[in-house]
Amino acid sequence: MLGRKHSIRAGHHAKRGLGGAVLAVVLGAALARADGKVSLYTLRMDPSGQDAKQYSRGNWGGGLSATFAVPQVANLIAGTVGFEYVNLLSDDLAMQDPVTLLRVEQQTRQHYARLYLGPEFGPHGDGFLRPHAGANLAAVFYGIHTDVVVPDDVNRENEIRQNLKSENRVAMGYDVNAGLDLQVRGFSLDGGVRFLKSFNVPQQLGPGSVTIHPGYFQFYFGVGVSLWRMMKG
Repeated sequence: MLGRKHSIRAGHHAKRGLGGAVLAVVLGAALARADGKVSLYTLRMDPSGQDAKQYSRGNWGGGLSATFAVPQVANLIAGTVGFEYVNLLSDDLAMQDPVTLLRVEQQTRQHYARLYLGPEFGPHGDGFLRPHAGANLAAVFYGIHTDVVVPDDVNRENEIRQNLKSENRVAMGYDVNAGLDLQVRGFSLDGGVRFLKSFNVPQQLGPGSVTIHPGYFQFYFGVGVSLWRMMKG
């Protein structure tokens, strides 16, 4: 009876090992057939519409994205995932204290980041010209930080800084995009434009604020390397 239990357990372990080996082979074959790329890009984002223009400014940022083509549809459809960041507002307001006559600055920074995921349509094979278009859903992270600073013009390390307010919020959003990829031997240059929209963002992130729905135009340019080039080494 004991020997039978040992043989049953050994059989289960053998089946699990065989299943794991088969899964590894299948995944390896899928990755070997898959195409796509990993890209690093710089971006320029400008507010669009009253909601965004009133509470943010255009600025530069950067991002990282990965695209995974679907070989079963001739690499004409891909999934895209990415992350990007930009500082939407850097505002310094200088005042003079009437008692001490010291210069006081109120420094406000508004940070914007998003994690996005969605489909991309267009050729993702070995061609040179690869136009593409797509749409993404995104989790959007807003942060606003306001400091009151008594600066030291001689030595910045001696400035007096006090945090007045720091708040962070998460909102949902989307983007629609179009671009052109130029590829040579697995390396690519990619540029394009996106329209981004966020929903239910607290106005200036202040307490009791009404919500706004800001939109932005984004222009990006990046460099990428194909997945097969990375796996080939």
